[in-house]
Amino acid sequence: MTTLNEADPADRRTAGLAERIRSGSESLHRETQQSRFVVALLAGELTSDGHAELLAQTYLVYRELEDAGRTHTGNAVASPFLYDELLRVPSLEADLEFLRGPSWRDSVSALPATVRYVERLCEVAYAWPAGFVAHHYIRYMGDLSGGQIVRRMLERAYGYTADGLQFYTFDDIPKPKVFKDTYRTKLDAAPLSAEDQQRVIDEVNLAYRLNGDLFADLEARIDSYLAR
Repeated sequence: MTTLNEADPADRRTAGLAERIRSGSESLHRETQQSRFVVALLAGELTSDGHAELLAQTYLVYRELEDAGRTHTGNAVASPFLYDELLRVPSLEADLEFLRGPSWRDSVSALPATVRYVERLCEVAYAWPAGFVAHHYIRYMGDLSGGQIVRRMLERAYGYTADGLQFYTFDDIPKPKVFKDTYRTKLDAAPLSAEDQQRVIDEVNLAYRLNGDLFADLEARIDSYLAR
């Protein structure tokens, strides 16, 4: 007999991939949300350049991820997730130009954790379509969920309206919940063996750790971004 806190093994076998990813990565997801850098940013305690530095590191990650996505057109595993309306690089470029000016590219330098993150994307996101999906899932589903809360908090904390918040704005997805439900249905329908599904779950967890390391690198420099 199972207790209320113990999942029935049969339930684990029958749960869809989307639910298994969510439950299997929940603790790491929660740790990422508790980053001191993120908490300070959302409280309005950082300068606008602190926000810009987060976007700069994020830009490097998305640039690699979206480059990888373009190699998977027509692939049975990855192509169902290639939505143009999700693409974030143009929005990140617009936000960085607003925050740092037309020469913003000269100010973008990868932190050590960002280098490791991009290296992992280079290792798996091109040659392994399901690995691409794992990284795609945590980035874009996070944008559509927590990202909307982040946008509202940044509006209040820094007085942004549209400029500076394009990364968190999805004008072409008017109903995020419907979109996310469809996305999860496609995850469940992906032609992956049980072994491949577990590899995807493991890669999602690795991606969360890489993202957490990125926040840790930013946190190590937080004093230079604190508003005085």
